[in-house]
Amino acid sequence: MNYQHLAHYYKGKKVFLTGHTGFKGSWLLYWLHLLGADVKGYALAPENDFDHYNVINGDSLCTSVTADIRDHARLINEIQTFEPDFVFHLAAQPLVRLSYEIPSETFAINAIGTANVLDAVRGLAKECSVILITTDKVYENKEWHYPYRETDRLGGYDPYSASKACAELVISSYRNSFFNTAAYSDHRKAVASARAGNVMANKMIRSLKN
Repeated sequence: MNYQHLAHYYKGKKVFLTGHTGFKGSWLLYWLHLLGADVKGYALAPENDFDHYNVINGDSLCTSVTADIRDHARLINEIQTFEPDFVFHLAAQPLVRLSYEIPSETFAINAIGTANVLDAVRGLAKECSVILITTDKVYENKEWHYPYRETDRLGGYDPYSASKACAELVISSYRNSFFNTAAYSDHRKAVASARAGNVMANKMIRSLKN
């Protein structure tokens, strides 16, 4: 899939991007900007001056809203007034070690935050495609030698992994209950999850800082 093909879909389209100040979110913001999309970001402020979002001057690439994904009313208002053509949900508490320190907060951000996004999409009166990013850690760890498949059982030993498995169940429930493909002509929402792998970012961040 080349640049021209992607630009055909995104140029001039409204894209609501949660987690746009994070590492993956800021890279997606950069690409969406190159493709000509009109991006509205929703996330907490970046933590450091050398974060990728600040390096690319992310505020110049989108309309940036600094807010918490757990703020149900604010999130609904921001999405529904923007009326996006696409929603990419990347906002998360993404750290395994931190999830042991703040387990309840991790579940609230990753599971309930996902439900909040889908609640907001429910209220859209227009066609919209929604991609919700989880992780390859949603699977029950069997220490198998082969990569996990989408049909493998969900699990999660640590709070982070379990919270993302919960997010997958939330997505499945909303898709079946409110965005069923059999009734697409009524709701006009396409909803899918994508299970992302790890990003080896430390060396990249150090090089940006230097």
